[in-house]
Amino acid sequence: MNERYEIIIYWSQEDETYIGEVPELPGCLAHGPTHEAALTSVKEAISLWIDTAKEFGDPIPTPKERKLMFA
Repeated sequence: MNERYEIIIYWSQEDETYIGEVPELPGCLAHGPTHEAALTSVKEAISLWIDTAKEFGDPIPTPKERKLMFA
């Protein structure tokens, strides 16, 4: 299920780390010293976000499975 959510990874100059965000899951983000580490961390954060939502009976958004395109 993790792979279906859009993940945006970017370098944060302020924090001096890579940040991974999941726009479809409010507040779901993670960080790491490399792009790969941020991706691994944010995939874990997705699982934790979903587990917590299930525990509290909160709705879990259906993944939109969008892909970013740059022009």
